[in-house]
Amino acid sequence: MSRTHTCPGCGREDRVQAVPAVYLAGRDAVSSRERDSDGDMRTVTRTVTTGVSDALAPVPRSPTYGIVVLGVFAALVSIGTFIGGVQAGHWFEDEPAAAGGDGVPHVGGVYLIPEGSSEPDYSQPLGTVAAAPPPDFAFLGWISAFALLTAVLVLAVVLRRRSAFARLTRGRHRAEELWSHGWYCHRCGTVHLEGVPGEDRIPLTLQRFREKVWEHGGYGDLAAEQRAVDPGRS
Repeated sequence: MSRTHTCPGCGREDRVQAVPAVYLAGRDAVSSRERDSDGDMRTVTRTVTTGVSDALAPVPRSPTYGIVVLGVFAALVSIGTFIGGVQAGHWFEDEPAAAGGDGVPHVGGVYLIPEGSSEPDYSQPLGTVAAAPPPDFAFLGWISAFALLTAVLVLAVVLRRRSAFARLTRGRHRAEELWSHGWYCHRCGTVHLEGVPGEDRIPLTLQRFREKVWEHGGYGDLAAEQRAVDPGRS
């Protein structure tokens, strides 16, 4: 004979369901056909979570990683400016000055001003001019270095957040142990605990149930930041 659970609030049992079952039932993968930016049809799968399921979550929401977009952009800028500097500035090319037929060194057919002279040698044939200094593309190197540093810092922040969240929720198994003893009444919109030593069998709001569960896991302070939103009685 199956055991029934009566809600201590309304005294009925027809709409009482185990918290883990309510939580899992409210998290569905929904697939739909949508058009992409090119106008082609594609299948997109999203996870749809009901309000009750979200309110009964045994662990906090993981930190968002929107900063990753900045890191990817910075990495692309770093790579692009580095390649542009290599190609335009000839950073890794060694092109020594060659001597012309008259013994005056020149680069690319343009004569250079002899060392120690402040003016070109006008005794040379027409067209013999001092070489113009090559464009300075060093700024591309600075941009590339700054963008690379930004990408590295973003990566460090993301890894630090993930590590901190993992440390914070390492007591999740204790929270889920208490969470698994919860029973949700769809009529009252409350939760009560069954068979937990030291815990009264009284109706709890979704927020109070969250506080109890999360405190059991060692991250109860986050319950005040991520409050359980009561979606109303279903």
